[in-house]
Amino acid sequence: MAAGKINGKIGFEGKTPFLIGVAGGTASGKSTVCKRIMEQLGQVEINQKERQVVTISQDSFYRELTEDEKVKAVKGLYNFDHPDAFNEQLMYQTLKDVLAGQQCKVPVYDYLTNSKCNDQFITIYPADVVLFEGILVFYFPEIRDLFHMKLFVDTDSDTRLARRVPRDINERGRDINQVLQQYMNFVKPAFEEFCLPTKKFADVIIPRGADNIVAIDLIVHHIRELLHRPASVDASHHRFPLQPISFRRASSSCDSLSR
Repeated sequence: MAAGKINGKIGFEGKTPFLIGVAGGTASGKSTVCKRIMEQLGQVEINQKERQVVTISQDSFYRELTEDEKVKAVKGLYNFDHPDAFNEQLMYQTLKDVLAGQQCKVPVYDYLTNSKCNDQFITIYPADVVLFEGILVFYFPEIRDLFHMKLFVDTDSDTRLARRVPRDINERGRDINQVLQQYMNFVKPAFEEFCLPTKKFADVIIPRGADNIVAIDLIVHHIRELLHRPASVDASHHRFPLQPISFRRASSSCDSLSR
């Protein structure tokens, strides 16, 4: 295997990045967990082309809506939490390209218009570790099998709802009635039917999301070991050795999603 220089970093041709899936319900803290991991690894302030760790959101892979679906979405009557809302093939192909060490582009999604931004893309440069986060990243078997490590952010339903309401009002232009209607009609049932059952596939379960410092520290420690491995060692060979793990407090039920 020949050595080469990719985006200013010395690497090896054909090296497979370590792919981590981060799943969990809406507003469970998935993106914040990824942000904390990036921060602890000192990746946030680094130029995107030089980063060893990058994050991709599943939201970038919402499929284009039909005209009828757009009308429903405006009224809060479209189910964005159903597997059919995502472009499974594009997700799979993008992750395959990532694992092949290829530079790729992912769409920019506009929550206000429920559509992709025209001619706007996020460039994903080759990296050593890639975090892919979203509500249904473990739902599709072919995609699930690509991950070397699978994390499930396990936050109770009351907390998730309390986070989602102000987020959707302030950041996504929704009114409170629409947010609550969509949550009760689509988000909650879809979580229970499609997202929650995928928790069984997780190698690590993280209650309380980014507040769980112990879990994040352990994951960061594992990633640091990958980043400092000898250049001749492929990161993909280092699957997380402990599975499954749940970082729950003893004799406490306050982290349960079922209450």
